Amino acid sequence: MSENTTLAAPSLRSKTLNVLETIAIGAAGGGLSYWAQLPGGLITGAMVAVAAAGLAGRKMGLPPPLSHIVLMALGVSLGSMVSPQMIHNLSSYPVTIGLLAVATFCATFGSSIYLQRVHGWDRTSALLAGSPGALSQIIMLATERKANVPGIAVVQIMRVIILTSAVPLLLAATGMMAHGPLPSRGPEATPLVLLELSAVAIAASLLLRLINFPASWMFGAMLGSSVLHGSGLVEGTLPQWAYLPALVGIGTLIGSRFGAIKARTILSYLGAALGSFAVAIAISAVFVVGIILTTPVRLADLVVAFSPGAMDAMMALALTLHIDPVFVGAHHLSRFIYVSIVTPGIVHWFGRSPDDLDD
Repeated sequence: MSENTTLAAPSLRSKTLNVLETIAIGAAGGGLSYWAQLPGGLITGAMVAVAAAGLAGRKMGLPPPLSHIVLMALGVSLGSMVSPQMIHNLSSYPVTIGLLAVATFCATFGSSIYLQRVHGWDRTSALLAGSPGALSQIIMLATERKANVPGIAVVQIMRVIILTSAVPLLLAATGMMAHGPLPSRGPEATPLVLLELSAVAIAASLLLRLINFPASWMFGAMLGSSVLHGSGLVEGTLPQWAYLPALVGIGTLIGSRFGAIKARTILSYLGAALGSFAVAIAISAVFVVGIILTTPVRLADLVVAFSPGAMDAMMALALTLHIDPVFVGAHHLSRFIYVSIVTPGIVHWFGRSPDDLDD
């Protein structure tokens, strides 16, 4: 028994050191970018630093309990921005959500055609790589269909990295957001309100997890916080000591996903990732321009809502850039559900069967 304990101790110690190293690198990258007053710097700085360390051979990652805390803190903070006026504006979302579904469909097929014609990918792999968001479901489906899993992972994660880094810079460069530190979020919640928010966030997250709701930790916390704030039962936002680490944490999570892929694999699929990304963005931009010309929706809200990136990353950007979180959340959740439900059917009808892929 003592021998087993001795053998297990280095493994536990190694894992602990890896987590501490990941946190330290993420905090350093986020802090440096925040000090330089880069738009969305806490997220993008942590993301780039952790991704670079992973590519350099360091083992980066956060354990699930810590990841869940980060996502719930983000959800609570997003929910605290909800007001009765925002809830009233929900009635205008069906049109843009419907157009988002069409844009997602077109972007998926556009990227797929590019990957097939230019890079010689098979139809199934190209369709899965071109489908924006729902990475876990996409990878599971790719494995089941014997598709090009490494290539799909690189294309999907590169899209997230580029959008998370570029969207804040784009909005700042075009004057749609201020270039500088994080904007004021209002008064901080009292300790009693924080306790109430935490209890409701945990309960709502666990409930959504029981019914297999997508992104349950973040959306459960956001839902609970939104109800409490939107109804006027509580007031106040997360204190800085919780808010800032949550932003660094989400960047760290994204960076660790990218850093887990070998540099050789990334380089071999870099052209496919960049090209398919350009096609998807061009198609999405057409829809954004059309909506801007025909509706009163703010351009900054549309840019983040229609960006085909990871749901957690785009929600975090909405928080740091003072984008309408209800609008962005409704659209990214809709896209997540659409991709999760529709993609298997698209692959079944337009992709190749597993037997064909064995040939």
